[in-house]
Amino acid sequence: MMSANEIAEALAKDILAAPRSGKRKLIALAGPPASGKTTLSWGLADLLSQAGHRTAVVPMDGFHLDNRILADLDLLHRKGAPETFDAAGVLRLAQALPNADRVFYPTFDRDEDFSRAGAGMVDDACDCVVIEGNYLLYDAPIWKDLHPLWDVSIRLDVPHDILRERLFQRWIDFGLSPQDAERRAVNNDMVNVEAIANRALPATITICAEASTNAP
Repeated sequence: MMSANEIAEALAKDILAAPRSGKRKLIALAGPPASGKTTLSWGLADLLSQAGHRTAVVPMDGFHLDNRILADLDLLHRKGAPETFDAAGVLRLAQALPNADRVFYPTFDRDEDFSRAGAGMVDDACDCVVIEGNYLLYDAPIWKDLHPLWDVSIRLDVPHDILRERLFQRWIDFGLSPQDAERRAVNNDMVNVEAIANRALPATITICAEASTNAP
């Protein structure tokens, strides 16, 4: 079983060898919730930076729609589903990142369950960007327009039983009761897991991660 660091090391060579379409190399790291995207994205960024290619990590989670909007749309119970993100905003960001001198992007505060506008920045010294998120390789309107923008795309494939255990534990850690944690994991998160699996676009590299990463 490979650790997240071992997976990152195996991926780094292929990423460095891949051609780029702009002045920055754009790397998509896609996978279902609780697949380990966060740990792997930062591991990759560290390795690429050590190799002389300064790399930033840009999480897609900053594009969560605000809870007030989700409540108005009767989508708060589905937060994390594709329709609860600003997909057009993700697309505009991905289009800007390869060549813009400086790019600002929103970040997500998981503890506060709140997105912060303009809280992240990719500066002109950045050579590569790892974008991580659930729907970066998702075959649906707007989302699918991201696919041709990636210089390298990586999919994390984790067995659903492992994802369900991790998601249950995630909500326990956030203070939900076992019953509410199970309901949230099964009725929302695992529905999204199935949607991602059923509408997946091709990736440059697919990693069968199994239990190899521990990130949320």
